[in-house]
Order: sequence, then C-alpha cells, then structure tokens
Amino acid sequence: MHETQDQPERPLALSTATIHPGRTIETPAADRYAAVRVWLWTVAIMVLAMVLVGGATRLTGSGLSITEWRPFMGAIPPLSEAAWLAEFEKYRAIPQYQLLNKGMSLGEFQFIYWWEWGHRQLGRLVGIAYLLPLAFFWLRGAVRGRLALWLLALGALGGFQGAIGWLMVASGLKEGMVAVAPVKLALHLTTACLILTGLVWTARRLRPDGGMAVPARIAITAKAIVVLLLVQVALGALVAGSKSGLTYNTWPLMDGALIPAADMLFVVKPWIENFVDNPALVQFNHRLTAYLLLALALWHWFDARGTAAARGAGHVALALSAQALLGIATLLLHVPLWAALAHQVTAALILIATVVHAEHWGRPLPAFPPVSQQR
Repeated sequence: MHETQDQPERPLALSTATIHPGRTIETPAADRYAAVRVWLWTVAIMVLAMVLVGGATRLTGSGLSITEWRPFMGAIPPLSEAAWLAEFEKYRAIPQYQLLNKGMSLGEFQFIYWWEWGHRQLGRLVGIAYLLPLAFFWLRGAVRGRLALWLLALGALGGFQGAIGWLMVASGLKEGMVAVAPVKLALHLTTACLILTGLVWTARRLRPDGGMAVPARIAITAKAIVVLLLVQVALGALVAGSKSGLTYNTWPLMDGALIPAADMLFVVKPWIENFVDNPALVQFNHRLTAYLLLALALWHWFDARGTAAARGAGHVALALSAQALLGIATLLLHVPLWAALAHQVTAALILIATVVHAEHWGRPLPAFPPVSQQR
C-alpha cells in the first residue's frame, strides 16, 4: 500500500556495519549531513588560518596598532594619507609607541597595521561563513533539535571570542603596557582552540557511520589527551604573553636544575600571581605539562596495541613527539619568529588530529539523530 501525504515521515533506514571482530553497530543508510560536514570543516580551516594570522600578528608586534574596536566600520581601512596620519596619531598616543617604538615611520606603522587589520577581517569573515550557512541549513531543516542548539551555542562562543579579542587588545593600551596581558592572550587563544575543537568534533560526529568500538579505557585516554593538549595551549600562550621563552634557554635543565628551587619559582606576591607573572614558573609549567602530555600519548599508544585504535594512537604519539622537539628547538634558538609561529600552528594541527582520533572511538550510535527523526 502506498503512503499518503497525511502519513508521518518514516525514520531513515538503518544498516549494520562491522566495526570490530564480533561486534557491530547500526548506522544510517543515507548520508544527510554531507553538506553540513563540508561547511563545518571549511569553517574549521578558517579558524586554523585565524590561529596562524593571529600568531604572526603577535610575533610582529602588530596587535596594538589599531586602538579602537569598531565592529562594523572597522572593516574599512584608511583610504587616504590624512586617514593614515590620523590612525598613526592614535597609535603614537599609546604606551607601546612611547616606550618601545618611538620614532617609528609611517611606513613601519602601516606594516603592523595591515597585520592587525587582516586578523580582524578574517575574524569577520569566519563569523559570516558560520552564521549564514547555519541559517540556511536551519531554514531547510538540515539541522534541528539538539544539533541546532549545539551549533547555536558554538556560534555564540565565536561571538564571545570577538569580545575577548578586544578586551585583550584593551589590556595592552593601559598605562605602562607595551603588550597585551598574558592571561587575556591565553584566554583568546584557548577559546579559539575550543571553537576549533567543537567544529571538528561536530563534523566527525555527523558522519554516516557510528564510529568504532574499543575498550573504554582507550577511549577515555584519547579524550584525556585532547583535554590536556588544550591546557598546554593555554600554558603556551602564557609563555608567549610573558615572554618566558626568552629566559632559561637551556634544556633539559633550567638554571642548572631539572626542577628549579622553590625560591626561584615563587618570588612574586601574592603567590598565585607567579603562575602568570613569573617567567621561571610559567616556563616550568609549560615544560612539565609537555612531559605529562607526551607520557600520556606514549602510554596510550602502548595500551592500544592489538586494538583498532593502534594506528591512530601511534600517529598522535608521533605528532606530539615532533611538537616537543620543535618546542625544545624554539627555546634553544631563543624563539625566532619562524620557530615560534611553527610551534603554535603545529599545536593547532595536532589538536585537530587528536580530536579526530578521540571522537572515533567508543561511540555506539551517531550523536545526533537523522534529519527525518528531528522533525
């Protein structure tokens, strides 16, 4: 008997796919989220570009060149010599120019201005590339229910990131400051990486298959690596913001010791501020977390032997080992621009890889229901 228009739409048919010897999971037979996944991966690549451009903006000392936050009119750069001179005059009024760059020419100012302007425009472009397709998919019924709420929350986090960016810049405009506050730099970079994690995780969750099954401890360890890597990103941003990488440029010892003396690590009062303002403790925490992260990745690789996760765990361990070597080289070379930028961008790439690896395991069914079941 043929269905009539009054009958409810049937759920997607389910197929069975083998995922491990003796175990199966059900997966949707049709791939209704293909376009949504392409969109999410596209935005993720754009966020990765933001991390790259943001790192270059910081390393070239360009972040304070635009001294105002103009969410709409700020998209228009100076278009005349008079406009350029007006922008330059605003920059000459801030402490960074007076204490660090006094005597800078207009051409030198334009160089740093374009870096910051480009970073802000890329942020605007990412917002448009996220919100317009989200509205389109929502109106077409491609995203509904908890998936729509999750994507809205991710978009709200992106909007919040713009505000964090301005608060970060504003911290560097205060009296006596020649750079942004390390804590706000760390918040800005970590939020960007959280957004990147959310985009990649969601895109992977919307695959038509239901993932693979491994022992629970392996799935938990894979996710723990992602969390610890995000912590390490935040600590790395504190190192960059406090310029701790320019001190104690030896390895594996710091000031002649594997573990520096307490009177070197805790010299600022109140003691809690040492975690942000003391270059010795900031760098030591970054080193220590790197060791923990690498040890966890190597253990995960060892523990995953003989399971379906073995290859992915090996790739994660290898990538983190290479990143550790790059970090050591960056320190020993006194943080040249190319090495510092490579270290930051590689961290973001490894974050993507670890998220892909962690999401793949231990998921019995797709995280979001098929489109037809959301109506």
